[in-house]
Amino acid sequence: MLNPLRTIAFIAFGLVVMLGAALRAQAQDVNTPYPNMAPVTQYLMERDAEITLARSAAPVSISMNAEIMVLGSHGYENAVKGKNGFVCLVERSWSAPINDPDFWNPKLRGPICLNAPAARSYLPLTIKKTELVLAGRSKAQMSEAMSAAFDKKELPTIESGAMCYMLSKQGYLSDSAGHWHPHLMFFVPLTDPAAWGADATGSPIIAAKVDQDRLTIFLVPVGQWSDGTADIPTVESQADKASAEKTPAEKTPAAQKLIIR
Repeated sequence: MLNPLRTIAFIAFGLVVMLGAALRAQAQDVNTPYPNMAPVTQYLMERDAEITLARSAAPVSISMNAEIMVLGSHGYENAVKGKNGFVCLVERSWSAPINDPDFWNPKLRGPICLNAPAARSYLPLTIKKTELVLAGRSKAQMSEAMSAAFDKKELPTIESGAMCYMLSKQGYLSDSAGHWHPHLMFFVPLTDPAAWGADATGSPIIAAKVDQDRLTIFLVPVGQWSDGTADIPTVESQADKASAEKTPAEKTPAAQKLIIR
């Protein structure tokens, strides 16, 4: 079983999940190799390849009947009609917190498959952020627009039962962690992590309070990828090493930066 204290550093970016090392997550934009948005074409994928990658987020029994969305030059588009209420897509780097050093990393690809409650109440956040970014908004402008949309009730409150699968071995969640580990994520309105026993010694649950998205995300690593193969790490990642050297108190702030968004 994964030691939760060795994994908290990876959840600095979420959603996308997008998961980053704690030390890098605390850096400023001037210290990141990705200080500005790259050309839009670098964030796009070949359509069929993106559909395949999106489906890899969940077991075939779920993803084969899920709706699939792909990223176009102006936002996410419906590519495949679904039948079971699930929606699978590939999140990009701007699903990360505003100050995350990987926010503009064009290499990041976060395959995610949302159940119906998450598709109705979490997916609109990803779609809104993407539209703002592709319209040329700055980080500050995007943050202000998202806050205003929440205040005006243009964005929904997270529904009960909202969750997602992130089981893709082909994802790329950070330069330091690669595809990280297969995991499930549960979305709830802002909640005390202690109510779930998250981040406690021996607990498999990792928590991240995302104030800017007005929700808390609980991550539960699992032992199997969507293709049925076991998650057997053979080499300790740089993020693993950084996390192992930090105390629980030092890791908590990094966990709170998750957006997976």
